Amino acid sequence: MRKLIYGMNLSLDGYVSAPGGDINWSEPSDELFQWWLDQERAITLFLYGRRLWETMSSYWPTGDQQPDATPAQVEFARNWRDTPKVVFSSTIDKVDWNARLFTGDAIAEITRLKAEDGGPMRVGGATLASAAMRAGLIDEYEIVTHPVIVGGGKPFFTPLENWVNLNLVETQTFPGGAHLTRYKTRH
Repeated sequence: MRKLIYGMNLSLDGYVSAPGGDINWSEPSDELFQWWLDQERAITLFLYGRRLWETMSSYWPTGDQQPDATPAQVEFARNWRDTPKVVFSSTIDKVDWNARLFTGDAIAEITRLKAEDGGPMRVGGATLASAAMRAGLIDEYEIVTHPVIVGGGKPFFTPLENWVNLNLVETQTFPGGAHLTRYKTRH
C-alpha cells in the first residue's frame, strides 16, 4: 500500500495562499528549497488539483533554463518533469509534462492508487487535499509554517467531521524563520 503525503508552505494563520492566490510570502530560503527538493525526490507520483497544476506547470517545465536558476532549482525542475503526475480536474482539456488527466471521482481514484504497490505519493493543492483529508486518506502531513500572517485566503486544513490524531515525527527551523513540522496519522 502506498503512503499519501500532504505537505505545503503555509502562513502562521494557516493559509497556503493569501487572498487573490498570492504566494509571494512563501519564498523559501536556499536551505528550505533544498529540503523540499529532497522530499520531492522520494515521491513516485504527484497528485495535483487544477490550480496547483496550473501554478507548477507554468514554471517548472523550463525552470532549469532560467538564467538565475540555482543548482537545486535545476534539479527540482528535472525531478518535477520526470516524476509521473495525475491532475484531477473537470475543467482542463489536456495536460503534459509526464502527467495524465483524471476527470472522474477523485477520492475513488486516490483510494485505488493508494492500494497499489509503489512508493509514496504527494497530494498537492488545498482543495484536492481537503477531499482526501475528509476521506481519511492522508498518512503524513508536512507543514512548513512561514512567519507571516496573511489574514485570509486558501486554508491548508478543511473542516472535518472527526478528529485526526497525529504523532509528531520531526521539527526543523530554517533560515528566515520557516518552521517544519511533520506528523504521521495515527491509524
